[in-house]
Amino acid sequence: MNYIGTILEESLSDKSVLKEVKILKQKVEPVSEKSKTPWVTKWTHDYVEIAEGQADEIAHKLSQAIEFEHESSWYADYLNNQTHYIIFKNKVFKIDRGSKEQYDAAFDYGLSVGIPEYQLITFESQKQIEGRRKAKYDQ
Repeated sequence: MNYIGTILEESLSDKSVLKEVKILKQKVEPVSEKSKTPWVTKWTHDYVEIAEGQADEIAHKLSQAIEFEHESSWYADYLNNQTHYIIFKNKVFKIDRGSKEQYDAAFDYGLSVGIPEYQLITFESQKQIEGRRKAKYDQ
């Protein structure tokens, strides 16, 4: 089963990986102070589909492409019914969607690298995220 997810273009120092995924939709929004990214003026959300056979390879490429120049941290993620990839700079979490412990580990790691808590994915929020993404793709 293919994966759906979100990649912020501004999070990538090397955007070539975007050529390897199917961009279903794009949304641009202005950056707020709450976003903690004052060096950019907008966030470009690419809602993507990734073939199941490419999921590991794309996760590795994203982990290498995520920007860390500003001592800020970003992540990308995509999921299907069974597995959720949460990808940080040089770190990939391949999570069984039924495992609260695996989500907790990714959440704790995200906090440790400076991502605001409200932006991180938890075991509890994953179902809501999946539903919101499906709704955005259908618009």
